[in-house]
Amino acid sequence: MSLVEAEPDDLDPIPFAEDRQTRPYDAEAVERFYRALVAITSVFCRFCTGYLGKVSPVHLFWGSFDLAVTRFSGRQAPRHPEGIPSLPDEVTREAYSHEVPRQASGPATPRTTFPAFYSYAYPSPAGFADVPAAPAGAYFDTALGEFLLPYDVVQRSPDPEAALLAFLDSTYRAAADLGRWDRAALECPFGQPGRVRRLG
Repeated sequence: MSLVEAEPDDLDPIPFAEDRQTRPYDAEAVERFYRALVAITSVFCRFCTGYLGKVSPVHLFWGSFDLAVTRFSGRQAPRHPEGIPSLPDEVTREAYSHEVPRQASGPATPRTTFPAFYSYAYPSPAGFADVPAAPAGAYFDTALGEFLLPYDVVQRSPDPEAALLAFLDSTYRAAADLGRWDRAALECPFGQPGRVRRLG
């Protein structure tokens, strides 16, 4: 679930300096989560190589454990309505100052009940929910206002990296095409993260 769609009842924030609650620690689960983050980061970084415009670094939202990456069109977006729980409005205005599709992975939440990859656009262009996303198993959740791809679908795929890349690319293209981005000027073929190449 993205913070864009979060509701106050979904979150129970405790300032870090005041958090004295006992927390269980499952070393095996932490190791599995770490390995998943490393694998997902690799695909997200490859996805970044196919874009010449501004792209955020792959980053982890420590409050929700969502791993995310964002492409920017370069055009200003309408002022965000703000009001995201536990996120100052100044941060929200800056984060959504320009048109974006954001792709991310997140753990299970009360609203999804399963770990998933998700993708949304701000502003969401007309018809965004109606565009079919790849791979099979991806779908648009109208309650959340974003595309979802259950983690299990990717994990069971014969080629998990290709399945995830297809989701990232198809949902980005839906936002870019419907939002009339200048894709010819913003895109390039996928490359290898960290490897300089000559284009054109």
